[in-house]
Amino acid sequence: MPKHLPSLLPAFIAPAQFTDAASAIAQVQTIYNAQIEHLRTAMQRFVSEGDADIDLTKLQKVRAFYPFVRIHTDTMLRSQLPDLARLSFGFVAEPGRYETTLTRPDLYANYYLEQFRLLLQNHKVVLEIGTSTQPIPIHFSFAEHDHVEGNMSAERRSLMRDVFDLPDLASMDDGIANGTFEPKAGEAMPLSLFTAPRVDYSLHRLRHYTGTAPEWFQNFVLFTNYQFYIDEFVKLGHEEMANPNSEYIAFIEPGNVVTRRLGFAAEQNDDLGSPPPRLPQMPGYHLVRTDRTGISMVNIGVGPANAKNITDHIAVLRPHAWIMLGHCAGLRNTQQLGDYVLAHGYVREDHVLDEELPLWVPIPALAEIQLALERAVADVTQIKGAELKRIMRTGTVASTDNRNWELLPDNTPQRRFSQSRAVALDMESATIAANGFRFRVPYGTLLCVSDKPLHGEIKLPGMANHFYRERVDQHLRIGIRTIELLREQGVDQLHSRKLRSFAEVAFQ
Repeated sequence: MPKHLPSLLPAFIAPAQFTDAASAIAQVQTIYNAQIEHLRTAMQRFVSEGDADIDLTKLQKVRAFYPFVRIHTDTMLRSQLPDLARLSFGFVAEPGRYETTLTRPDLYANYYLEQFRLLLQNHKVVLEIGTSTQPIPIHFSFAEHDHVEGNMSAERRSLMRDVFDLPDLASMDDGIANGTFEPKAGEAMPLSLFTAPRVDYSLHRLRHYTGTAPEWFQNFVLFTNYQFYIDEFVKLGHEEMANPNSEYIAFIEPGNVVTRRLGFAAEQNDDLGSPPPRLPQMPGYHLVRTDRTGISMVNIGVGPANAKNITDHIAVLRPHAWIMLGHCAGLRNTQQLGDYVLAHGYVREDHVLDEELPLWVPIPALAEIQLALERAVADVTQIKGAELKRIMRTGTVASTDNRNWELLPDNTPQRRFSQSRAVALDMESATIAANGFRFRVPYGTLLCVSDKPLHGEIKLPGMANHFYRERVDQHLRIGIRTIELLREQGVDQLHSRKLRSFAEVAFQ
């Protein structure tokens, strides 16, 4: 095999400058489509040639590249802008050159449009759109239902790395989000938390873990650690689809199974979905609105590893908020089974984020979500004022990676939880909140006490079944009501500057 294969590149599209966000997006689409089509055509040719046609002397390196957006500014943020003090994104921290690679403009069109619009408005600059030097890995060029690679022999698959670019982990780490990225001399500063390869990597992981396409994910996400909640969500989803006046237009289940609202005709590719033979690791379900402000719900299962894994990937979709609804151990004798816990602080003993987010970093409660959760509990339970404290405790939630923490000798976990003033314990909430903080995604937690192991009240089959029947539906409706309230108050209120650093990227 020659060490340096001749490169087969798509037609070059020269960089261009734009002062209109919509025109800039159109150029991103033009560049991206040309690059992807080049890769797909080459891949189809590579597959169709077959093993008998392999001639190592005639192989060409096929390459394509992500589009980029770049700005140059020699001034600070325009001080005369209205509501300057409230801005949490849409501007760069200081004069300089900033850029980021872009991907999937079909999926991110509205998101990119808003980010471009804010940069133009806030800095009075031009946007430069061009073709970057960052290769597009061949795996990220396949269409949703394109599985041509499955027809190749093992020998031909082994040649892919010689002909195409494969995913390079060095180009998709989380240094920007973690605050550890330092540009090299002459290198532009980042505009976004995520590079295009990092985004593409997570979009592919979401398909694998949730069994649904990234296109179906909505901008409000509920997480749970129990299938009972999913069962209720599925029931509610089908009820909404039978209601011709529902605000939701479709309900999506694993396998990309699409149910359209009564009166809506099936759309192209709806029939390509089919129930999987077994549920994926963290199945996802989606109540879809036309403006993507519907609700996605994911059963993350048990444990902080799952919680980190799924939020690592959903973060690239830039949701407006994610909220944990699950069960917890009540740590106070005054709590009753079925009481709610609204987390206003977290003790992190999950260990899965210690390298990315040091333990000395505080994870603050976000007032907008806290108030919406509290009001939603009142709306759904119809309990008001001081009486609300009878069923809902606000306090610190501890999350551990040791499911059998009660069995550790010398009561050391109990002592730590007491010293932290924790009122409840689970295995996921602190992880979800911490990753929300790390990725600038507004977060909240409302748990339901399902047992009190420190006080001898452990789950028994009959008691647990009764508890689940009585509480799960109410708890889920509280979560949905919270999202309705957040949506009504406007998403601009959600993106708090508490989640932004003093040297922050411009993109939300």
